Amino acid sequence: MDYSDVFRLVNLVIGVLMVLGGVGQFFPELGFQAIVIGVYVMVFGLGIWTGGICADGGGRPAIGLLEFQIPPYVSRYASFLFSFLGRGVFYVFVGCILLHKPWFHIVPGTIIGVVGLAYVVLEFIPSIEPPHNMRDADNAWGAEQV
Repeated sequence: MDYSDVFRLVNLVIGVLMVLGGVGQFFPELGFQAIVIGVYVMVFGLGIWTGGICADGGGRPAIGLLEFQIPPYVSRYASFLFSFLGRGVFYVFVGCILLHKPWFHIVPGTIIGVVGLAYVVLEFIPSIEPPHNMRDADNAWGAEQV
């Protein structure tokens, strides 16, 4: 069974949670550490959600690009996002960064961390195939090593 659409939806939801968690870092108090963590987590979330700027040089934002079309520079510099293990460890890392006192920090951090742990477990279940975008990145990587 092909779960690509399910993984795509989960990744898009996680990207939204990262952005909301990054915005939540600015509340209840604003400090240097909150600004740095908030900006990084929002950039990570936007990177997961949008995948950056279109590779065609048009400068137009591509919604869900990383989930629907893989730019070559992403597979080269962020290749860890193209396996369950790498993406899972990344999600656990971001989830742990978001965890602290107010409930609106704990909720997104916990959800992101639990999804990350689930991705790590999925790496070791051979009956679950990686989504199409992860397999395409592997093919692109091998093609560069000619």
